[in-house]
Amino acid sequence: MTPQELTVAAVQLESQASLDDNLEAVTRLSRRAATSGAELVVLPENFAYMGSEEDKRELAEPVLVEASPSDGPILCALRALARDTGAFIIGGGMPERSADPERPFNTSVLVAPDGRVTASYRKIHLFDVSVGDGQLYRESASTSAGERSVVGDVRGVPVGLTVCYDLRFPELFRKLADGGARVATVPAAFTLMTGKDHWHVLLRARAIESQMFVVAAAQCGRHPRGRMTYGKSCVIDPWGDVIAQASDGPGFVLRALDLGRVDAVRESLPCLTHRRPIG
Repeated sequence: MTPQELTVAAVQLESQASLDDNLEAVTRLSRRAATSGAELVVLPENFAYMGSEEDKRELAEPVLVEASPSDGPILCALRALARDTGAFIIGGGMPERSADPERPFNTSVLVAPDGRVTASYRKIHLFDVSVGDGQLYRESASTSAGERSVVGDVRGVPVGLTVCYDLRFPELFRKLADGGARVATVPAAFTLMTGKDHWHVLLRARAIESQMFVVAAAQCGRHPRGRMTYGKSCVIDPWGDVIAQASDGPGFVLRALDLGRVDAVRESLPCLTHRRPIG
């Protein structure tokens, strides 16, 4: 039987180029969130590292289901955090080794309270844009793209995994809904320029279209290489309402999701079943 409530936390970070400092902040805030009742803790994209692409390649780790001697410091920290807190942890975007050592995957991992990786999603849509903030972003130059959507399980609740730029592609969220997802997670490092105009609009649109909760954990503030991110981590309900939002700095936002709300919205406005093929 699917639970009717799931308490989630979206952690907001200002990650820098020190792996140790970033993992300390992840551990501290995640523990606080779990102590406050979070059953699922969502970390933002690049939670462990926001420095150079060259150094990020060096930090790339294999992602295996069970703990292994080949685990790197990032996955070790996530496994330990899940075991110690008893919460599910979504590491919202970490460098995973690929067949191309110059281009690791950007991978969101779901770690269960027993320390096992129960789902992992490799970011499909890579951020190759120029948004007018003085920086040119070419994620595909240093990152390999994933190819498939992923729905994980958190205490019996189907949870869809995405990463940042995926937010602009509604077909992925519809695919997750078709796969049974009742909650979608959006770990992100949205730029300040795009965030102020598009962050809430896109999150609300994806929630409305797919009629599910959206849990968005974001980077905030200033990072190396002059990068600035928008923050405003939040939780959106299936009607598109913002039901929780973080302040500007590092921290977390906590919310108990009434999953009956998903059923109520889908029954009253059954647009997911009204879709028709378009030639």
